[in-house]
Amino acid sequence: MLPDAARLLLCPVCRNSLTFRGDRLACPEGHSFDAARQGYFNLLVGKGTVFEADTAAMVAARFDFLSSGHYRPLADAVAELAAAALRGADAAVLDAGTGTGHYLNALLAVAPASAIGLDISKFALRRAARMNPDAVNLVSDVWQPLPVADAAVDVVTVVFAPRNAAEFARVLRPGGRLIVVTPRSGHLAEIAGQTGMLGIEPAKEERLAASLAGHFAQRSTRELDLDLGLEPADVGNLALMGPAGHHLDPAALDAIIAALPPLTQVSARFRISVFEPLEQPPA
Repeated sequence: MLPDAARLLLCPVCRNSLTFRGDRLACPEGHSFDAARQGYFNLLVGKGTVFEADTAAMVAARFDFLSSGHYRPLADAVAELAAAALRGADAAVLDAGTGTGHYLNALLAVAPASAIGLDISKFALRRAARMNPDAVNLVSDVWQPLPVADAAVDVVTVVFAPRNAAEFARVLRPGGRLIVVTPRSGHLAEIAGQTGMLGIEPAKEERLAASLAGHFAQRSTRELDLDLGLEPADVGNLALMGPAGHHLDPAALDAIIAALPPLTQVSARFRISVFEPLEQPPA
């Protein structure tokens, strides 16, 4: 599947096509990118990215929490929505903000396709490359031009990750789908305050629609609620794996976790939004 995914890629330097040459990705202009020992490719060029990548500790927490299966119904719901648009022999998907690769893994289990997993954290990509070895896993910044050809993929998935509307619209084929997962009001409210997790922005749904306006039209939304019984370690992983993980004091978090009961009831509230790219006028 790697050669199939390679045909979708562009060189981040010159924007020519990339192809596999042994364990490298290379373009006709001579720019090449070696595979890391763990199986991913780093396509950050120039000054790289100004954004703070998830740390090894944050990624480990996310891997452990997702491996426990608590969010498996969410992964299955995203996979079901994506599968409807991944039916052709050349079906392709881009998982933007792939993280540890759990959501892409669930998708590929029900809808085999050429796949690209993209994230700015090399620690996340190390795990994603092991989880999805038949995908091309790339260190790349979603706010820079994506190293993906025009109209190359049928589905873009974005699970709790940034959204570059113009680039997502560019890489999607006509009739493709953008599937976005965001938290709803009350998400993890039982533990968010005491563990220092970030709150949910007000009017988040409206902000999402506004951020995609001009490039996408909303096709559908689905709300998913999960009632979770979490052990203290799960609560700690939830706190550490999100954006707050960049700022949390590990010792303070450990003290909070140590004081928790054996099981904490928590409500996870998600919104899964599906968008279609607008037909763009000819250039």
